[in-house]
Amino acid sequence: MTALPRRLRMAALSLALAWALPPALAQTQAPAGPTHSVAGVAYPAQAGVGGQTLQLNGAGIRYKAIFKVYTAGLYLEKPAASLQEIAALAGPKRISVTMLREIDSAELGKLFARGIEDNMERARFSRLVPGVLRMSEIFAQHKKLLPGESFVVDWVPGEGAQVLVKGAPQGAPFKEPEFFQALLGIWLGPHPADEQLKKALLGG
Repeated sequence: MTALPRRLRMAALSLALAWALPPALAQTQAPAGPTHSVAGVAYPAQAGVGGQTLQLNGAGIRYKAIFKVYTAGLYLEKPAASLQEIAALAGPKRISVTMLREIDSAELGKLFARGIEDNMERARFSRLVPGVLRMSEIFAQHKKLLPGESFVVDWVPGEGAQVLVKGAPQGAPFKEPEFFQALLGIWLGPHPADEQLKKALLGG
């Protein structure tokens, strides 16, 4: 039988390897897709978290008076229009925040702690105090976040909430599901940091 040309042999080998790979290895990244731009910050339509492809639920801008402070994007397994609907979703979740101006990280951590407290009953908040303090310490260690720098919090079932600042993981994940939900309450609770940002994150 006549030997196949080298390029055909290589193509056949590549195809065979692709078929042999388990599904988890065959796709390690979310499919490429359109992006949503907010104040010049690009939020991809999809993001891979915990081995699952999430969809951009919404993205918007946090204002303080007339100043743009940061942008935020929320990724979920399927669309949700309230914090309660998000809590009912069993899969991974992501909140991604990118700075639009220089921010003192320690002050940002304190504001987040206050935002969690303002959106929870006192008894529930008291149970989360250790996690809230640790979250504040994470930001205090970075001193400042500059325009264009970002942090992400990924919730993965069975693992917890992993905080990444400027792309680097910050210690072990927060294990309590209630902590990640409380963190989302900063932006999506009854007393959000910015009402218009809340509407944007919830697809409005």
